[in-house]
Amino acid sequence: MIFKIVLLFLVFIAVLGMFGKLHWIGGKRMNSAKCSGCGKYRIGKGPCSCGKGRT
Repeated sequence: MIFKIVLLFLVFIAVLGMFGKLHWIGGKRMNSAKCSGCGKYRIGKGPCSCGKGRT
């Protein structure tokens, strides 16, 4: 019984991981939110803290 629960949990986590890798769900918006200089995600409309990225 515990084996079934653990197996279902692992399958559920694997399915969530596959959905997380899909880039057609908000992928363009997430790529445009990255700094072109350092690759960090920018929050808001201000410049990146590294000073190399776009404003």
